[in-house]
Amino acid sequence: MDVSVSASAAESQSTGKTYKVVPILVAFLISGFIGLFSETALNIAITELIQVFQTNAATIQWLTTGYLLTLGILVPVSGLLLQWFTTRQLFITSLCLSIIGTLIAALAPSFEILMIARVFQAMGTALLLPLMFNTILVIIPPEKRGGAMGMIGLVIMFAPAVGPTFSGFVLENLTWNWIFWLSLPFLVIGLLAGIFFLENVSEVTKPKIDILSIILSTIGFGGIVFGFSSAGEGSGGWSNPEVIAFIAAGAISLLLFSIRQFKMEHPMINLRAFRYPMFTIGLILVFICMMVILSSMLLLPMYLQRGLVVSAVIAGLVLLPGGILNGLLSPVMGRLFDKYGPKWLVIPGLVIVSVVLWFFSTITTETSIALIVTLHIALMIGVSMVMMPAQTNGLNQLPPQYYPDGTAIMNTLQQVSGAIGTAVAVSILSAGENRYLQSVSNPDDPSHGPVAFTAGVQDGFIFALIAAVIALIVAFFIKRVKVSS
Repeated sequence: MDVSVSASAAESQSTGKTYKVVPILVAFLISGFIGLFSETALNIAITELIQVFQTNAATIQWLTTGYLLTLGILVPVSGLLLQWFTTRQLFITSLCLSIIGTLIAALAPSFEILMIARVFQAMGTALLLPLMFNTILVIIPPEKRGGAMGMIGLVIMFAPAVGPTFSGFVLENLTWNWIFWLSLPFLVIGLLAGIFFLENVSEVTKPKIDILSIILSTIGFGGIVFGFSSAGEGSGGWSNPEVIAFIAAGAISLLLFSIRQFKMEHPMINLRAFRYPMFTIGLILVFICMMVILSSMLLLPMYLQRGLVVSAVIAGLVLLPGGILNGLLSPVMGRLFDKYGPKWLVIPGLVIVSVVLWFFSTITTETSIALIVTLHIALMIGVSMVMMPAQTNGLNQLPPQYYPDGTAIMNTLQQVSGAIGTAVAVSILSAGENRYLQSVSNPDDPSHGPVAFTAGVQDGFIFALIAAVIALIVAFFIKRVKVSS
């Protein structure tokens, strides 16, 4: 691990305590890998799960959106939890929840039970992600955080890359349940690694719990994600009164939540972190980048199987090279960030992402597999140049007392953006598919299916392209944060 710390240890600036960095990172990386692996492992299985559970794409996408919805609701509370419980307590609880969820999923006889399992898995991840980032901010000095964040980036991107390929091979030879059976032992290994290696790094201060803030946060983030997700289901789409009501309730609750946090002496999440401009810019870039990543990782497997009519194994293999390269590049980008700063990585990265998404918006049922592989590799290279540099630069500007709040804000909006991105992409995909079928003389002709679905995928990538261009404009305002040794 290239975290460049003497004798595998680092001294916390705030406490002066020396930590054994490598064992702590090992515990988090093993656990984070499996947690994030399970987030995308089901993407390849979506087509089969639609048939197994006799449902449709709009409903089955809740296995992804519901996972992200749970994260969006629970991660905002993580800043408070980090001040109430020790690092070891939160880590062990996180892994136990993930193990329970994975076991339920492996045994799930119906969509409803599988959905419950995904909620348990998300609860585990909701505790793990903020804890991981907060721990890095405490034990790694600012001038070396790029390399450490790069290692985390390797796991964050390598795990989702391996997920679809692994599940493709599983589906070819076993049932979808084995995706979870084979993950279970690694979660147990992660739990044991944490029990043996993890140290307590955060200070337990037990601030006052404000119930109203928790209620407003839950209604706010939950309402917005649920509203966006519901737009992809049933009739009416975005004009459905239920969709409008949930989004409006979420927006009003978040406004009241924000006002309350600024008035409180000890807020649940200290939104004064937004006063630091590079944190805000980094947050916007990460928000949009997650929308692009998760919407693309949902659209591409479905396009490969329903548009190009390839097997689950082939679809997984197509996405593997780009995902692996993205993971391998994350530590490299981290070191380049430490040396040169964010600007010369983020702007070129977003240019690459925008160009690739434009090409994806023109794909057809005749597009070659080789071109898809090439485009996906380029997309993942671009993403690796944006995510960690923007995130690390933003968090570096925060003073230590804002670390729990900054990581909570960053991870909350990151997960909410993913949920919104996937929900909007599926909604646009469904609308584009229906629009195409309405334009042909015989919409029941099976030969129109792949073409109609591909037309919807094109529209989904246009949405991602617009988001990427907005991020590119914002990226021109990013500046390197000066941090003291």
